[in-house]
Amino acid sequence: MAAIVTNWAGNLAFHASDVHRPASIEELRALVARSSSVRALGSGHSFSDVADTRGALVSLDALPRTVEITDTGVRVGGAVRYAELGPTLHEAGFALHNLASLPHISVAGSVATATHGSGDGNGNLATAVSAIELVTADGDLVTLRRGDPRFAGAVVGLGALGIVVGLTLDLVPAFEVRQHVFEGLPFDVLDDHFDEVFAGGYSVSLFTRWAGPVIDQVWVKRRDAERPEMFGARPADGPRHPIPGASAEPCTEQLGVPGPWYARLPHFRPEFTPSAGEELQSEFLLPRRHAVAALRALAEVRDSFAPVVLISEIRTVAADDLWLSPAYGQDVVGFHFTWVKDAALVRAAVKTVEAALEPYAARPHWGKLFTVPARYERMHDFASLVRDFDPEGVFANDFLRRVM
Repeated sequence: MAAIVTNWAGNLAFHASDVHRPASIEELRALVARSSSVRALGSGHSFSDVADTRGALVSLDALPRTVEITDTGVRVGGAVRYAELGPTLHEAGFALHNLASLPHISVAGSVATATHGSGDGNGNLATAVSAIELVTADGDLVTLRRGDPRFAGAVVGLGALGIVVGLTLDLVPAFEVRQHVFEGLPFDVLDDHFDEVFAGGYSVSLFTRWAGPVIDQVWVKRRDAERPEMFGARPADGPRHPIPGASAEPCTEQLGVPGPWYARLPHFRPEFTPSAGEELQSEFLLPRRHAVAALRALAEVRDSFAPVVLISEIRTVAADDLWLSPAYGQDVVGFHFTWVKDAALVRAAVKTVEAALEPYAARPHWGKLFTVPARYERMHDFASLVRDFDPEGVFANDFLRRVM
């Protein structure tokens, strides 16, 4: 059936000739086997055209929402979202090591694009994967497990190898988190105390509008009852939204109130839409050793892009071995930008940010807006892996042709 489908923000209308919602894995396998061009649509939260296609677009929402806790972790179906997974795991006494700021997103889509939370010791969400199940171009069901030499190339796979119908994730014991928000951190503190600020919690995020000499907010998520000191920033006297002045009602509970990991590690609660989609987003991740220099480089040109910023978030992510992860082989810091919804102004602002970060080997988040080529030392290996899995280009799209 022909349909017009847009992403969450509405900045992208998919070019799909047909949209399918198979109700079983067998139905999906038959659909893929007879298709010359097909892509899977996750929860639609990407701002780039990573999931776009001019062929058949497949939504997995009608597939069984499998959550099976096993001896090796938890196996989740391709349609499962973090919002439904978290409470199920917690009730059974388990947790994931980290979550992104939104729980609304699908596990498979998040993994495929190396989506992440924050925390000096926390890898991105894809690092929890120990096995991945794919429907490949000929309709076969293939499972790759950690230890297979192809595994590290397939996990952050951008949908290029097949349609992910199952993932097995590592689990840790369930834990509680307390969330504290601080306001007015002097920007200059980061020159000498960047590491100490980000060591202040299990997960730490800085929020700034790049409009002055202070970081607007510091969100600290801790697994103990201690409230850290934050270099002169003052504790917020009530709940806060990352965008100053916006209602905090959609946000997860703050003020140090303890709660389960799945209800504190995200910034937003699943029962609320965190915004109306009236925004665009970009993110660039670069080696952590360049963090302060990159901060200063952005501050020097902030007058050029700050008028287009709704809010910007700075986070840290631990190194991993996944070929297309921005944290491949090194700890990174991410500079995230939530922009006003004006494509022309945002494109100019993105180019300014990219130019400022170019000396620091910044890599873009695959699901956000960027204009420069993504530089990955394993891209040649990934391209070879794609040819092995999909020699006819069934899962290829304009995005993959550009980046590869």
